[in-house]
Amino acid sequence: MSQAIADTHSNEERKRTLPSHLVVCLVIAMSLWSKASMRTVLKNLVDGLSEKWVRVGQYWRVPCKSSITEARQRIGCGVISRLFHLVVRPCATVKTPGAFLGKMRIMAVDGTVFDVPDSKANARVFGYPGCRPGTQAAFPKVRLVLLIETGTHLIVDALLCPYRIGERVKVKKLLRSVTEGMLLMWDRGLHSYTMVRATLGRQGDYLGRVPKNVKFPVDKVLADGSYLSWIAPDGKSKKKGATKISVRVIEYTIDTDDQPQVYRLITSLTDIILFPALLLATEYHQRWEVESTIDELKVHLLGRKTLIRSLNPREVVQEVYGWLLGHWAVRSLMFQVAESAHISPLRLSFTGTLNIVRRAVPKFQRLQAEEFPFFSPGL
Repeated sequence: MSQAIADTHSNEERKRTLPSHLVVCLVIAMSLWSKASMRTVLKNLVDGLSEKWVRVGQYWRVPCKSSITEARQRIGCGVISRLFHLVVRPCATVKTPGAFLGKMRIMAVDGTVFDVPDSKANARVFGYPGCRPGTQAAFPKVRLVLLIETGTHLIVDALLCPYRIGERVKVKKLLRSVTEGMLLMWDRGLHSYTMVRATLGRQGDYLGRVPKNVKFPVDKVLADGSYLSWIAPDGKSKKKGATKISVRVIEYTIDTDDQPQVYRLITSLTDIILFPALLLATEYHQRWEVESTIDELKVHLLGRKTLIRSLNPREVVQEVYGWLLGHWAVRSLMFQVAESAHISPLRLSFTGTLNIVRRAVPKFQRLQAEEFPFFSPGL
């Protein structure tokens, strides 16, 4: 945290009732007590310190709502986003159940949208979704794209943008966190030539679903029923000298109650001995873990009708990254517990762990003064 504050020059110039370190913790805690008021969140955050204060005859008055708002505006959004990028990382090991395919770490990418309060500033920056002529949507919307480690549900990178910017545009920027030894999965809505080329450019492998209207010529049928083909560059890429890329296509059908569902996947994994079609078709459905992660964020962690409470865009960005850090805190704890018990982190209850964290926060505040340096009851 200290590094993030220093990197963004968010240190306060004088002693304050709400120093920067405490405000950063408050922004993260807003997601842990999502339905409480800001003053109540702050009370919960420092509740465990009250026993010490009583013993020494000291008392700390909880600041008013406007003081908390001013403190959030003072530190801005840069320090929270910087902290997020300093902290988050893939954590699974080859022993984590379901986290690897061979030696490749399984990753998935997807996006979601959510409402923000209907203020003029939010509407101007983030925009409303389209609706029928003569009507207007009730709330502005923000788009959030996520890169997750499927075996742990840890969010290892994220970007938010105005609603009008397409999901496919922002998702490509998340490829900055894809490295060699990762297998990236995506749904058909994110399929594109540039997505394939950019993933390969990061030395990663991919397994993605493609839309029905995309056709692939059959170059060579393989023994497991999949076949080799190629994907042609789009017009913009072609003008820049891009050429077609070889792909392996896997087609399979899933029987449902209504009618059979046909899936088509493309992948850079062409070795049918190490990666037979049935194995890849089975593994692809781990992509849905990103949907479960979004559910944890939007339903279990926050659970409000309007997920974000901030009226100004800078505080919206700040709150979203605090929200992501709150999810990271819960999920990283679940990973550590699961590793010690030699089970999959996905077997543990997210809601149950969240409740444990809420109860445990006051206990961690029963530290010695030198162990809790950013807060003093004498302020």
